[in-house]
Amino acid sequence: MLDKRKELKLAYKLNPPPKGVYQIKNRINGKIFIGSNMNLPGSRNSYRFQLNLKCHRNKALQEDWDLYGADAFTFDILETLKTEEIPKDDWRDALSALEDKWLNNLQPYGERGYNKEKKSKEK
Repeated sequence: MLDKRKELKLAYKLNPPPKGVYQIKNRINGKIFIGSNMNLPGSRNSYRFQLNLKCHRNKALQEDWDLYGADAFTFDILETLKTEEIPKDDWRDALSALEDKWLNNLQPYGERGYNKEKKSKEK
């Protein structure tokens, strides 16, 4: 059992999960939610779990999930982070910048999506 655990840890280190930006799309009304995660497969599982338990933090997304059902939604990876090109300490910042790029491009706010616009920091 212990050898199997070590083997799994090594496999995880050698093949880390992809990091990147994803989109949850409502195929009925076209609304989208843009997010990013250091573990894209884990993110997909997490959002489905939360929505199925009716405890997702995004109320509008939760309401539409409850109304239309899971089959009305798709989970798509928009872009993965090229970690081999970036120092590990910079992965989170690079991922945040990648998400901002997609938010600016797709503008998933109001009638177009489920994201909330980020408040600009005023000095």
